[in-house]
Amino acid sequence: PYREGMVKLNGWAGEILSRCNGSLTLEQIVADLEQTFGRTGLQPDIESFLALARERGWVEWSTSNE
Repeated sequence: PYREGMVKLNGWAGEILSRCNGSLTLEQIVADLEQTFGRTGLQPDIESFLALARERGWVEWSTSNE
């Protein structure tokens, strides 16, 4: 059991969230993960995960340079 508000992340989720530092764009996060893991075509999966993370309040993002 986890304390209220705690979430156990799988490896991919942790890799994605570790890059959500407020200074990287989605495109930069995707490029970094694709380079790190030697894979391409990860953007749809990353976008889906981040949409879920946003829905659950784990991340917030901006669509402009605020």
